[in-house]
Amino acid sequence: MDVLIHLFVGLHVIGIAALLGGFLTQMKAMGQGTARFVPAMLHGAVTMLVTGVVLTGLNQAQDYSVDNIKIGVKLALLIVVLGLVYVKRDDEKVDKGLFGLVGLLTTANIFIAVLWT
Repeated sequence: MDVLIHLFVGLHVIGIAALLGGFLTQMKAMGQGTARFVPAMLHGAVTMLVTGVVLTGLNQAQDYSVDNIKIGVKLALLIVVLGLVYVKRDDEKVDKGLFGLVGLLTTANIFIAVLWT
């Protein structure tokens, strides 16, 4: 079971990389006001959601300690990010503030995962 958990952790990291990487590739465009949500950002957010839910279930099935408040906060942030990216995915330009919010929430989600113990 631990191998399966580690596999899903790896997939979760790939989702984070796709979401944050998509954001970072658009930073220059954000400065010019032409940033848009690239498909990698949507795919990364969906990957994070699916793998996060699976990881929570696998950890609870193994009777590992799971901080449900932490998971709830991370889930709430991810749902906001996923909603914004999904709704605005076809727009040619996304407002700088909205685009920056997605990057901020994604980064906050990463730091919550790492620092909240």
